[in-house]
Amino acid sequence: MALHPEIARIVASLPAPPPGPIDPAVLRAGEEATVPPPEERLPLHAVEDVTAQTAAGDVPVRIYTPVEADSYGVLVYFHGGAFFLGSLDTHDHVARSLARETGLRVVSVGFRRAPEAAFPAGLEDCYGVVRWVAENGQLLGWDGKTLAIAGDSSGGTFVAAVAAMAHDEGFEHITHQVLFYPSLDLDFDVDRYASLRENAEGYGLETAGLKPFNAFYLDSGADPADPRVSPIKREDLTGLPPALVVTAEHDPLRDEGELYAERLRAAGVAATVSRYAGANHGFVQNFSWIPEYHRVFEETAEFLRG
Repeated sequence: MALHPEIARIVASLPAPPPGPIDPAVLRAGEEATVPPPEERLPLHAVEDVTAQTAAGDVPVRIYTPVEADSYGVLVYFHGGAFFLGSLDTHDHVARSLARETGLRVVSVGFRRAPEAAFPAGLEDCYGVVRWVAENGQLLGWDGKTLAIAGDSSGGTFVAAVAAMAHDEGFEHITHQVLFYPSLDLDFDVDRYASLRENAEGYGLETAGLKPFNAFYLDSGADPADPRVSPIKREDLTGLPPALVVTAEHDPLRDEGELYAERLRAAGVAATVSRYAGANHGFVQNFSWIPEYHRVFEETAEFLRG
């Protein structure tokens, strides 16, 4: 189907990017300026900023508690932003909706970003926080059962990479992985996936923008041939946790996400693909106020309960 009319209207109104090199500070400031004040955000039982002490160092995290309970399943969330954008604040509304709909205690990770932090700093922060949750289960009220990881876009890259790292190190506590329109192959050859050409222009994220927006990460030492950077290049996907892969019809990255789920299934991993018609890349962050796209949080809850 065509791009959803509300999304199409907003995409058409976006200004052209400024000429010259991308300035991370300017783009970050623009993102932060759109964050609503705390009193206008989805209310939950509790939201708390703490520091997770991990093998990678101290990592800021924000813990979202949906309701008062004796114990909780935990979902660790990695925000998107091409590895240099996004923050606890810009994705606060996503974490709140995940907590409200799933009933899990959500731990959102303020990982280090490129270009200030070279690869694999951000990835190590994410993995470190997952292990911190398991090691501090009593403090966090973890029920010892559900420990899910979720992320959008580049956060989805981290989800796949963390799941693989955990498996390789014998850390078997991760029960589910949720990837919202993940970036899984940072080799941006336009002939690699049909969606890179089919959705190349006019849908927000454009194929021509993939290289420059990911350049800060790649230039920091992230090699696209490394499965930690491009998880779809991992040869052996057996033994990974069950996956929900959410894709958007009008997303250049659509096909790599769907291929990854297909490869998981071929390796014996339970993997579900859910393609959202009329949606574009970033719809979970940008357009979940549209009822048919808010459904993604309900679907995530159903997957985690199942």
